[in-house]
Amino acid sequence: MFVGWDWASKTHDVTVLHPDGSVAERWALCHDEADLTATLARLAGHGEPADLPVAIEASTGLIVERLAAAGHPVVPIHPNAFHAARPRWGASKAKSDPGDSYKLADYLRTDGHRLVRLKPIDEATRNLQLLTRSRGDHVDAKVAATNQLDALLAVHWPGAGAVFARLDSDIALDFLDRYPTPTSTAHLGEARMAAFCRRHGYCGRRPPAELLARLRAAPATTGMLGGDTLTDVIRAQVRLLRSLLASIDELDHAIVAALPSHPKTALLASLPRIGQIHLAQILAEVGPILDRATTFAQACAEVGVTPVTKQSGNHEAVHFRWAVNTRSRDAFTRWADNSRHANDWAAQRYRDARRRGHRHPTATRILARSWLRVIWACWQANTAYQPDRHTRAVHAQTAA
Repeated sequence: MFVGWDWASKTHDVTVLHPDGSVAERWALCHDEADLTATLARLAGHGEPADLPVAIEASTGLIVERLAAAGHPVVPIHPNAFHAARPRWGASKAKSDPGDSYKLADYLRTDGHRLVRLKPIDEATRNLQLLTRSRGDHVDAKVAATNQLDALLAVHWPGAGAVFARLDSDIALDFLDRYPTPTSTAHLGEARMAAFCRRHGYCGRRPPAELLARLRAAPATTGMLGGDTLTDVIRAQVRLLRSLLASIDELDHAIVAALPSHPKTALLASLPRIGQIHLAQILAEVGPILDRATTFAQACAEVGVTPVTKQSGNHEAVHFRWAVNTRSRDAFTRWADNSRHANDWAAQRYRDARRRGHRHPTATRILARSWLRVIWACWQANTAYQPDRHTRAVHAQTAA
């Protein structure tokens, strides 16, 4: 039998189909513990959970976890793929939640042999996923808050934005706390700037005179905004940015603490310039792909380091691959780009790609694909990456 589950934030619809496509049962439920428990028991009445695959337009979330914990094979259906299949049930564009649950079950019945069952992720990987994804959200929020502060200063206090190289640095935020308006720096001279830098532990290489020159060289504003108002707005933005920086720092410590408990940490820890954050991101996002992929080509496609070839008649073109786990591609390509600064083999791969006319993003993905082949071998053999062994293998291949 086959189950289709159309989910929403407050209600869900479930349809159970017989192998011949006839409806065995259909019902709706609320998103609460009582209805979820009753639904799982109701499904159990149609057979063993292991024999009742469930098609759902989600790959993560509470419902997916509850179904997997109950023993049901979960078959995630991408909304785009499901939308493309809709014409098989008629040309009408009518849509309803009960109808979608039926269509999902029927799609699973007819095409289930082509669909991939969701494999449960171990607890250590799930912990790293939650930590690294939360960190990524906080980093995105920090970038947005920094840009907002930069835009605010560009209009009302350009000098403060020009003094230090990074607006999200502690010293820059300390400066804005102390000097939130142009008028507050009226008596700021070289001696006071030097004292401020010493007091706040400025470790930059620019002398106070140069910092002060940057401040004075910036364009002046008309001063139409009241000083108190500007002070309140800038300090509020500074507090927001400080809060985000503190939360990122806390998440970094949590990620470092969680790394030793992951069984694959030792396999990749010796990769060049991997770092603990990149290592955690790769274990969390690329690791599950390496676990479920049956071939190296499949792993490359899911990570997003290979293009898509489209051929029709005499026309053939190679395109960027969009349908991938973007988190895994972003994490993996960022590390691959870093690796070329500490590994001669990686640097040569990158230079060769550039000499062939590829732009930086494409050359980075080519390098990432080469690294993925190395990591794939380590992952499948459950053997830690050994830089010396890799170097000897590269030299032997070059000599041959």
